[in-house]
Amino acid sequence: MRPAPFAAVVLCAALGLSHAGHTQGDAPKLAFPMACEIGRSCEIQHYVDRDPGPGLLDYRCGHRTEPQHDGVDIRLLDMVAQRAGVDVLAAVPGRVVAVRDGVPDISIRAPNAPSIAGRMCGNRVAIGFGRGWILDYCHLAQGSLKVKVGDLVTTGQPLARVGLSGDTEFPHLHFSVRHDNLVVDPFAPAVLTGCGTQGAPLWTPAAASLMAYKRGVVLNAGFSSAMVDDAAIENRAISAVDPAAPILVAYARLIGLEQGDVIAIAIEGPDGKAIATGTLPPLASNRDQVPAQLAHKRPPQGWARGVYTGVLQVRRAGTVALAHRWQITL
Repeated sequence: MRPAPFAAVVLCAALGLSHAGHTQGDAPKLAFPMACEIGRSCEIQHYVDRDPGPGLLDYRCGHRTEPQHDGVDIRLLDMVAQRAGVDVLAAVPGRVVAVRDGVPDISIRAPNAPSIAGRMCGNRVAIGFGRGWILDYCHLAQGSLKVKVGDLVTTGQPLARVGLSGDTEFPHLHFSVRHDNLVVDPFAPAVLTGCGTQGAPLWTPAAASLMAYKRGVVLNAGFSSAMVDDAAIENRAISAVDPAAPILVAYARLIGLEQGDVIAIAIEGPDGKAIATGTLPPLASNRDQVPAQLAHKRPPQGWARGVYTGVLQVRRAGTVALAHRWQITL
């Protein structure tokens, strides 16, 4: 098996891309800005790019970012979750200083996607809270804005819903922090560039604990009676497992993997023994998103009744960097 290509996402930069380091006592403490749970209903896809040149560098010296990326991307697991509605929340109390609505929720990869010139941030809310600090919330769902310019908001107040508007191809919130119109990395605000030990983040302790850094994530996993693609996962249009079908497929979608990572996937039968195994070639580059799936033919006598388990490991530099298991009963 070989992972399908995944187009790089070029995300918004609503204002300038100069970075600022901050140690001021007036710096905010930011609450988590979405009504979701990291690890269960959302995940961080990208961080601020801290490399001043053409390279990619996040605050932990990884590469989970995009060129000149000026914020934090918190993504939903699929489009079904987006259509159901997930609130974007005020991270601090402040005043609404800018809004935009009317940009349709459509992937930039869609054949009929409209021009986003001048609207790369999509539908937007900006919150000011004094002394030059601005929070920007981008890619909001069309028609979901709950505030207008001049409104005062409190921490945790819903502002809008997560959308797919502007320059994006997956449902997420692009959350950026600026001070005096310069980008600030909320995970490492004290210095301009580089990575490693960066001092205290701008997040509250509760928010920081939710967003512990991960060097790779299993975003989706399951079983099907047919091979799956990205569109099927996004829309949860996965074939239900039919015991009479000719194959059983274990599938997963991963994000934030690194060059050289090796993905191994297996299906274990009810007795706990592997009935099928597969390994992808080492990744040739850092990857935003990687699909993995493994099919096994139905035996002539049919599937033994019981619990079947999908087992996935990401091996990095000779050790297991990521492991995930999921089950189905036949």
